[in-house]
Amino acid sequence: LEFKDMDILVMGSSYSAEDIGSQCWKCGCRSVTFVHRTVPMGFNWPENVQEVHGLVKVEENTAFFQDGTSKKVDAIILCTGYKHHFPFMSTELRLTCRNVLATPMLYKGVAFINNPKVFYLGMQDQWYTFTMFDAQAYWTRDVILGRIDVPDRNTMQADIDARIKTESELKDDYERIAFQGAYTNELVQESTDYPAFNIEKANEAFNQWKRHKKESIMTYRDNHGYESPITGTKAPPHHTVWKDCLDDSIEDYLKRIE
Repeated sequence: LEFKDMDILVMGSSYSAEDIGSQCWKCGCRSVTFVHRTVPMGFNWPENVQEVHGLVKVEENTAFFQDGTSKKVDAIILCTGYKHHFPFMSTELRLTCRNVLATPMLYKGVAFINNPKVFYLGMQDQWYTFTMFDAQAYWTRDVILGRIDVPDRNTMQADIDARIKTESELKDDYERIAFQGAYTNELVQESTDYPAFNIEKANEAFNQWKRHKKESIMTYRDNHGYESPITGTKAPPHHTVWKDCLDDSIEDYLKRIE
């Protein structure tokens, strides 16, 4: 309850901003203002939550925005994301890229084209996160063990270029989810012993989750559960609606409904 009864300014427009701003709202802050540099999240926020474009300056406790408006705030929370920054790597081995799905310089998204004995895992903009990380780790292990052969540089570059081109043609987040699902499945199929799971069902769970958030960002957790693409088990509803559940302990989360 650190920010209870405060006006909060959240810098960012992705998952961290969404989650932290929502949690502050849930725990009783007076208002939440999200600042974005590119596009707003666009959810149907409660009336005391707003999105504005571009922070110009802060004077004392007043924030000024590009649209000419201003707001007094009690706290500023930075949710500005991550940079791909590897100063500890020598220049010839250093990956430089933006946060994208099709990462330049990386064959199959992991093997560094200038030296394919160097691997970078988890460098992509992420939908699949740990599932994808696991698939990348299995694929990398198989390359190191000689089970998968890395082709010549021209072939690797052609693979990278094709992925970048495909990403540039994607029209929306649903196509981006499918793109990363297909990429993850490609690594799963090429690895020797990665446990199989239903990529299409995983994609559909992502699609449902995204649609449900658009419908109601503050209640989608209460109204929907999703099926595991491995077991087929659907998550049960939580025992307390999200906005009223202030106990984040594992013991409370796992309580069964009598």
